[in-house]
Amino acid sequence: MFEKKTRIAIFVLLATAVILLTACGGGDAKPTITLIENSWPASELNVAVAANLLENQMGFPVEVVSLDESAQWDALAAGDADASLEVWPSGHGERIAQYIDEQGVVEDGGPLGPVGLIAWYVPTYMVDENPALATWEGYTDPAVAKQFSSAETGDKGTFYAGPAGWTQYDQQIIDNLGMNFEVINAASEDALLAQVTAAYERKEPILFYFYEPHVLFTRLDLTMVELPEYSDACYDKIDAGGVDCAYPGDQLMKIFSAKLAEKAPDAHQFLKNFNYTTADQTTMLGYLDQGMTVEEAAQKWIDDNESVWKAWIP
Repeated sequence: MFEKKTRIAIFVLLATAVILLTACGGGDAKPTITLIENSWPASELNVAVAANLLENQMGFPVEVVSLDESAQWDALAAGDADASLEVWPSGHGERIAQYIDEQGVVEDGGPLGPVGLIAWYVPTYMVDENPALATWEGYTDPAVAKQFSSAETGDKGTFYAGPAGWTQYDQQIIDNLGMNFEVINAASEDALLAQVTAAYERKEPILFYFYEPHVLFTRLDLTMVELPEYSDACYDKIDAGGVDCAYPGDQLMKIFSAKLAEKAPDAHQFLKNFNYTTADQTTMLGYLDQGMTVEEAAQKWIDDNESVWKAWIP
């Protein structure tokens, strides 16, 4: 009799535990959300903020994967990843048409908020010495090109660009505008920043590709080189190698796997709502400049901006 009562008691306890776990959501585990991180600090910060909130405020497990900005489209289309939070659309027109508009395997997740700008930059001390360097025409002078030369480029001027995986048309622009410069791709953003900073500290000539918003512009006095004005017709010549104008301003966007809305409706809505300002990004980038890790910078922004991110959670 005692043994029978004990078995009944154990059964009741187990049944109660199951009921409590179900009531608390323990019987309905949430799917893992896979976020794509690209190779620049702002992308890493976006992902860190989203991952923190998905995990700590919404209870979703999160996996972060590092992918090239071109390779990420296939991962999203296949459902191997769920979202990328900072796409510069000017470099992905064909992919937007193919994956979003035609095939419907990737979803336009809406604007991230900040407006990005890719451009050419030169230290202002160079423009002070030679005002012609404020515009592209100044770089068509062979003597100027030689002034910017390096061991890698010989008599040609050196144009320092970002990592090879970034969207860049600088060699096309250089060739089509008649400049005697050669593009050298940095191994990473950090390597490009190190090259620029070292030249700046030595007051040496350097011409390079970069983008805003970025904390670099709070550290160094730089001048944007004026290129011929952007036009759609100019960028229609990409495949033919005919780009000869400035990069467009970009309303940064998010892209999702088309499977995400069904897989995790709440996470999907949260990421749709995920939107902040250029100032928010610049603030977090400033935290990195102060020595914080990406995770620490994201946490500080979250701690200081509860009224912003609470509105994202459905």
